[in-house]
Amino acid sequence: MGEQSPSQPSTQPQSRPQSPKPQTHNLIPSESTVDSAGVSGSIVSSTTIDAQRITELGNVSSPPSKIPLRPRKIRKLTLDGDIADEDYKAEDISSSQVTSPLATAGKSLGKAKPSQSRAINVPRIQARPLTCEGELEAAIHYLRNADPLLAALIDVHPPPTFESFKTPFLALVRSILYQQLAAKAGNSIYTRFVAICGGEDVVVPETVLALSPQELRQIGVSGRKASYLHDLARKYQNGILSDSAILNMDEKSLFTMLTMVNGIGSWSVHMFMINSLHRPDVLPVNDLGVRKGVQMLYGLDDLPRPSQMEQHCAKWRPYRSVGSWYMWRLMEAKSTQTSAAMSLPPLEDMRQEPEPPQQQLDPLSMFSIGAWGQS
Repeated sequence: MGEQSPSQPSTQPQSRPQSPKPQTHNLIPSESTVDSAGVSGSIVSSTTIDAQRITELGNVSSPPSKIPLRPRKIRKLTLDGDIADEDYKAEDISSSQVTSPLATAGKSLGKAKPSQSRAINVPRIQARPLTCEGELEAAIHYLRNADPLLAALIDVHPPPTFESFKTPFLALVRSILYQQLAAKAGNSIYTRFVAICGGEDVVVPETVLALSPQELRQIGVSGRKASYLHDLARKYQNGILSDSAILNMDEKSLFTMLTMVNGIGSWSVHMFMINSLHRPDVLPVNDLGVRKGVQMLYGLDDLPRPSQMEQHCAKWRPYRSVGSWYMWRLMEAKSTQTSAAMSLPPLEDMRQEPEPPQQQLDPLSMFSIGAWGQS
């Protein structure tokens, strides 16, 4: 037993280095390592790490749950030559997302086109008035190809003609004076009104406001129409309406603003836009003559309601004003034929002296179609 005791210290240090613990690359050495170093005679501090251990530690990534990585910054090329920095997580970056500068510039160029087009403010394209050169011919050509039934009507009647006006204010005054009057009565009252004002050039808001209801009643203008004329003149004088604003408004805005005037409804606005402003795409859905014309043209059993007019006349877009004009002509032609047929006596009474035919009232004259549709 005395001979075996000196050999024991030499066998124990040889068995401990076979432990796999040094391969764990821990930042702080374990206690077993410190003990074995103490046995071998070398003293290692717990806070001292050699250079080889630091190099191995840098090559090993720690679990993301314990030590999160800082987001990397990737520089992107832009069209202006600047460099834009964007943060991306390291886990989201793959080799397929890494592209060359040329490919990145191409992608940014493709993305820049929509933003560049959004920045451009495209002006609203307004339809040209029908009195512009070539516009009426283009409208007739379009309607002839779009609606075969209307094409037959176009071939029978001459092309539309529209009145000229000096100012929108004068045209609105005339529309109020012509309301619910036959063409002849409307012309007579309008002539007297222009004379009392001193001429068409003097028909301005100030002149209309200077006329009293009694003076207007003397020339055949009712008290209600006199209030309508004064309300229109006041809105002009207060700046709510103006000739320049009316000329530049679209149909929807113009309809809203003009119906604010007392005595001006949807029918008056539609007539004003067609016959005075010469707008090409206006459909007077409340006009009885246009509704009857659509019924006769398409052979409808019932008179179309105003809500159905948009659907029946959809093929006339964008020249519904011209289509409406031909509906008036259709009804005028039918009224003339009806009047001629009613003026003839019955066949069995041909031998007797015929009685003088009664004067027939044109049912469309109350809408002043003849005065407004033709010059």
